[in-house]
Amino acid sequence: MQVGVFGLVGVGSTVLYALLYLLLRGPLDAFAANVGALLLSAVANTAANRRLTFGVRGREGLVRHHAGGLVLLGLGLAATTGSLWALHALGGSGHRAEVVVLTGANLAVTVVRFASMRTWVFARTHRRRGQPAP
Repeated sequence: MQVGVFGLVGVGSTVLYALLYLLLRGPLDAFAANVGALLLSAVANTAANRRLTFGVRGREGLVRHHAGGLVLLGLGLAATTGSLWALHALGGSGHRAEVVVLTGANLAVTVVRFASMRTWVFARTHRRRGQPAP
């Protein structure tokens, strides 16, 4: 169940990311649009996973959870920046090609994101409440 909810949140976050990227890509270059779209979608993703996937409500741990989400954003940023660099180095161009490559890079990071959220970002909140880690 938890993996399924995480997947649904991920699909929504991916769509949000792609829309933000395309919106920002007009006035910004690919790398700046990527950073902006990743940052905004990561905050929304962490909030949604916090509530829906891991069942954490209230303000307890809110700052720590979002800080952990931003640390994981660094992993996504490294993967997406590398994929953009590789696409451009190989002569690929166009906003659609960029979105496809960026989505692939984000999907590759998703498994690490889930495991990290489960064992690190949200685990402490559940232990404090006397619940097993999600």
